[in-house]
Amino acid sequence: MDAYYTIEEKYLQAVDEINYGENPKGLKLLNEIISNDPLHARAHYQLGKIFYYEIKDYQAAGYHFKTCAELEPSFPDVYYHYLHLIVFLNMDKKVSEVAVKALTIPGVSAAAIHNLLGLFAEKNKSWTVAINEYQSAFIEVIDKKQQDDIEISIERVKQKMQHNNSYRYYLAD
Repeated sequence: MDAYYTIEEKYLQAVDEINYGENPKGLKLLNEIISNDPLHARAHYQLGKIFYYEIKDYQAAGYHFKTCAELEPSFPDVYYHYLHLIVFLNMDKKVSEVAVKALTIPGVSAAAIHNLLGLFAEKNKSWTVAINEYQSAFIEVIDKKQQDDIEISIERVKQKMQHNNSYRYYLAD
């Protein structure tokens, strides 16, 4: 068994384990960190990612993402994943709260946040809001692949708008 001298060393080892696909080892190390230092924000962040993407325990993931954002509000990495989770769960009030906060944090990709807001609006059939958010994402994006993905999203919403309008029936008295 390796001896770790600091929490930071243990954290880095946990991240390495996760990056090499050793999620159980990484999870064990992260839980040890949290038991020794419950205020270690980045360990909560990594736990949130494991619970969201690997274990699919959305309540635990939300707890860890929220805890990380509260403990270290200037840590930009947490906001995309936290917002992704609450958009997936369709948590209306929380989406706007986290997005507004995220857009004020240096290092957070405004394009990614607007893209998630566009997705949220699209899921809720708010076509105009979705197009506006996707257009905001398009303005902010600097990656060609992401730009192409956003253009596809805009076209998809426009098609949905047309499809929705062509099948609208009204009953007359």
